[in-house]
Amino acid sequence: MASPALSSASPPMLHQIHHSNMDVDKLTNQIFSILENKFLFGYHDHHHSSNVHHFSSSPKVRILSIDATHALLAAKTLLHFQSILRRKSGNPNAQIADFFDVVTGAGAGGVLAALLFTRGKNGSPMFTADDSLKFMLDNCRLLTHYSPSRLFRRPSKAEKVLKKLFGDLTLKDTLKPVLIPCYDLRTGAPFLFSRADALEMEGCDFRMAGVCGATVADRAMELKSTDGTKKILARSGRFVGVVTRKRESHSHSAAPNRAMSSPAAFLKIAADGAADMVDQAVSMAFGEWRRSNYVRVQGNGRLVEEEKRRMLSMVDEILGEKNVESILFKGKKMVEFTNMEKVEKFAGE
Repeated sequence: MASPALSSASPPMLHQIHHSNMDVDKLTNQIFSILENKFLFGYHDHHHSSNVHHFSSSPKVRILSIDATHALLAAKTLLHFQSILRRKSGNPNAQIADFFDVVTGAGAGGVLAALLFTRGKNGSPMFTADDSLKFMLDNCRLLTHYSPSRLFRRPSKAEKVLKKLFGDLTLKDTLKPVLIPCYDLRTGAPFLFSRADALEMEGCDFRMAGVCGATVADRAMELKSTDGTKKILARSGRFVGVVTRKRESHSHSAAPNRAMSSPAAFLKIAADGAADMVDQAVSMAFGEWRRSNYVRVQGNGRLVEEEKRRMLSMVDEILGEKNVESILFKGKKMVEFTNMEKVEKFAGE
């Protein structure tokens, strides 16, 4: 299983970065600003009535990114983050969606993002961070189960749980811009579920149960947009590499190879590599701002197949460890602050 990770970032708006780094003419800045806002927020966001409170009018965009793991480290970290927000704001009902402007998540991380940012009956998020952690603990096995025996199958237990949870809620029912990926086997390319696209085009609006099912699917599932015009054959992107690698192995000699890893081991290797690559890429994007505007908490695969109580204990241990920063093209270094201290400092930005 991939190492669980939580990335949270608060980058300056794109046009500000351009102004500080180079002399870009006004028209170019306007074009980038329009593209940025259209991609993240959509032109026709009608701002459905909600009880979401916006913490700041800062020109920064606060981004929450949750990796494709069982998401327990992310869920527990966000529970601490919610407590910090409530203490600092003086609002006992403050929630994660109040602070962040954009959320993205893959796999179980995508499900966690949906729980925290989908609108409930009273206009507030469906789940608090407390509720989300409990849901992930109760269902992490369902959401991260890998069964390579069949490519196509009947609806899984995870899909049934998600359908009961989200009902007919769609991407339009999310409170902030949401980005959740899967892999479309029909086109052979990644597919990104986007709230902004759903607000722009009916053919891009999907039910949240299907969106979450697609990003955790260990086998292919057909998914249709709410108007029936768009169809994809979805599977979680984290399993695609495992299937490809397994097929390639059959083309080699039939002689037994005891060093050959299992599909689960291939999955862990690929996911750990992807996590490090993402960390390096984001650090590069933030450049000199990465120490104050970018926080990543990563557990390096230590929560795999543990008993629930032990997993929560290990999460607390990880949060108490020194934070690790990526240095561009120079590996990583341990910093003076613990993961929890970095998260608390970030919450005060």
